Amino acid sequence: MTRELPVIDLSGPDVPARIEAACVDSGFFYVSGTGVPERLIGELDAAARRFFALPEERKLQIAMARGGRAWRGYFPVGGELTSGRPDLKEGVYFGAEAEPDGTPLKGRNLFPDADVPELRAAVLTYLDVMTTTAQRVMSGVALSLGLPAGYFADGYTKDPTILFRIFHYPPGTGATEEWGVGEHTDYGLLTLLLQDDNAGLQVHTRDGWVNAPPIPGTFVCNIGDMLDKLTAGHYRSTPHRVRNASARDRLSFPFFFDPGWHDEVPPLPSIPGREHRPRWDGQDLRAFSGTYGDYLVAKVAKVFPELATEI
Repeated sequence: MTRELPVIDLSGPDVPARIEAACVDSGFFYVSGTGVPERLIGELDAAARRFFALPEERKLQIAMARGGRAWRGYFPVGGELTSGRPDLKEGVYFGAEAEPDGTPLKGRNLFPDADVPELRAAVLTYLDVMTTTAQRVMSGVALSLGLPAGYFADGYTKDPTILFRIFHYPPGTGATEEWGVGEHTDYGLLTLLLQDDNAGLQVHTRDGWVNAPPIPGTFVCNIGDMLDKLTAGHYRSTPHRVRNASARDRLSFPFFFDPGWHDEVPPLPSIPGREHRPRWDGQDLRAFSGTYGDYLVAKVAKVFPELATEI
């Protein structure tokens, strides 16, 4: 696990070429030069730690069961499944704040205003800042594919699906079968991951599993299944997993930036597909037809089977 993922400064030279090289190689890289305020990150981290330190009954005041079709709120350790197995983590689901209109995963967020009132402002500000940051990264992705810089912002991400999670991984016991998150790929276009100072993320590259430790001032960026599909496998959505092997609590903050709910995602005509490589899970993304909403609902229903009837 000595291989290192590249760090791409968004304000530096050759950004599109470096993004292309990283996406073809592993689909994972770090981004720096984002301009995301350190003060905001500190406020978000502090508020999240206050929340997870609450007694279980207080956290359950915003349980996901109360979020309904919006699919928002808190779940306890073991409450989320990856590949059918409970994850060793707890977390809170958020999304773009919107009036519910019957669309699954759309609606109001649940916040612990009585216990941690500052979390609301930190999360909503972070969502706005990261949406701008993600559009900036996707401009680089577009240019890396020989497309206009605004290709995604004018199309697939003009009205993006925004999902945000805060995960807490309790200290590990050292057992090799304990996974905070099991092996998986992300569903959409792009993930921007903020990590605290605890390692745990691992990425499956052509050289095997490699660590993606926290690097101050950066976010881990990885492409998801829809960008894999758009590029006919030229950019590959890569399996990753998390184990907190430290004796400390670990927090992570994944921000998912995805196509619009009603968008279909056919392969880009300008991208020549390379020879098809079987995916780790045997799925052939070329076979999927329908909207991104269809794909996402099918995926999240497996993560929380007891809530699947809500959507």
